[in-house]
Amino acid sequence: MSDMRIGGLATGMDTDQIVKDLMKAEKLPLDKMEQKKTYMEWQRDDYREINKELFDFSNSIFDGVMKQSTFTQKTVNISNPDAVSVRNINSTSDFSGTLNVESLATAARMISDGELKDKNGDDLDTNKTLSELFGTADGEEMIISAIGADGQMKEHKVELEADMTFNSLVSKINRETGVSVFYDSHSKQMSLTAKNTGNIEGGAEISLSGSLVADYFNMDADSDAAVTASRGSAGTNAVFEYNGLSTERTSNTFTINGFELTLKDATTSPVTFSSATDTDKVLEKIVKFVDDYNKLIEKVNGELGDKKFRDFQPLTAEQKEAMEEKEIELWEEKARSGTLRNDSVLSSAMNKMRTDLYTPISGGTSETNQLAQIGIKTSSNYLDRGKLIIDENKLKEAISKDPNAIYELFSKNGETDGEKGIARRLRDTIGNTMDSIEQKAGKLTSTNSTFTLGRNLDSIDNQMTRFQDRLGQIEDRYWRQFTAMEKAIQQANSQSSYLMQQFSM
Repeated sequence: MSDMRIGGLATGMDTDQIVKDLMKAEKLPLDKMEQKKTYMEWQRDDYREINKELFDFSNSIFDGVMKQSTFTQKTVNISNPDAVSVRNINSTSDFSGTLNVESLATAARMISDGELKDKNGDDLDTNKTLSELFGTADGEEMIISAIGADGQMKEHKVELEADMTFNSLVSKINRETGVSVFYDSHSKQMSLTAKNTGNIEGGAEISLSGSLVADYFNMDADSDAAVTASRGSAGTNAVFEYNGLSTERTSNTFTINGFELTLKDATTSPVTFSSATDTDKVLEKIVKFVDDYNKLIEKVNGELGDKKFRDFQPLTAEQKEAMEEKEIELWEEKARSGTLRNDSVLSSAMNKMRTDLYTPISGGTSETNQLAQIGIKTSSNYLDRGKLIIDENKLKEAISKDPNAIYELFSKNGETDGEKGIARRLRDTIGNTMDSIEQKAGKLTSTNSTFTLGRNLDSIDNQMTRFQDRLGQIEDRYWRQFTAMEKAIQQANSQSSYLMQQFSM
């Protein structure tokens, strides 16, 4: 229990204010610690903001100039788009051709032989369970095989449950197998259609087995048997002539030399098609890369060159109380300036990124090995501090001439930096920079003990805690001293009063 504090009863002094004023001087080192802590927190947050910018730029590179699809964007001209459509998939070269469509691919179909009945010979109530309708037990199976997208038969096992309704079974077959099944409550018949088109030479495109199929669905064993019994149709291939060559495909959509053809209708005359690089779309992606790079280096260079105002320290809580909101804002704008000024990690990253951009690519298959060759170079204005500028006409010409060469310029892989494309080099540099920054400033989910600034913050927190304990002891000492003085003066006053009473008697 602390000693009782007596303030100014005997002396008339404002002891509380005197102690507060004395403690202000004692607290100066604590205020400096608090300011140092605030500054380190600002520095940590500014590092993390830079890391976010680096992360976003790295993702922008990956989704833009590093993707081959960026450079394979093409416009396609087709003489009869109602009969044929053409879409580029991954062809970096232009393509053209002629196409005659004799017939489209179709899917095999099967229809049940008459009406479906339950085990009692009654019409199906599709809301009843398989057990009620057919006496089905748990664990029974239906096996449905159907032609796959690759033109080969694929087997699907459908596990049956006694309490599954007929409607649920239909949904399960449609969801899990290579056929679409339909039960018509009007005709009380069932139909099955292969989900994929095409003909399997020498075999059926749909086959069925299982007691439920055999006993109650009235379906043939396979689509070939259904065709023989006039209860279905076989799948057929698409038959067409491509550049004078007669050929077939199991599907109406297929790929030739990196572009996708979709047959829509039979033709009576050749359909011609041709492609050209979509220069504007490729240009758009490269311009975005340059813009994102320029924004990043403007941000980082701004932080590196930001002036540090040493006369403007972070404000303490007491200082803020004595200031207007606008004054606080203006003060802290200067106090926070220069947290990353001349930072070695960021300076090194900027230098390395410039090297990444301008070192020629070695070992490529193209003569295009530098940005300048495609119309991208550094601004001659020193105030731009390394920003890139684009000669759009030269870049468009390079895109039209050989988009694959530009793709390689950005994305070529290799063992060394010299062999790697510009985008890969930049992402490597960004990754290493982010790791270095994370060691200094961590990330949002990091604990303080895992990064340098965090450990420093923990250290200063401990110093502040110890100093606050010491301040408490100093304040108690001041109060003990003033209390002792008050008691002494009060005792002297009492003695003086007693003596005065004695002399007046």
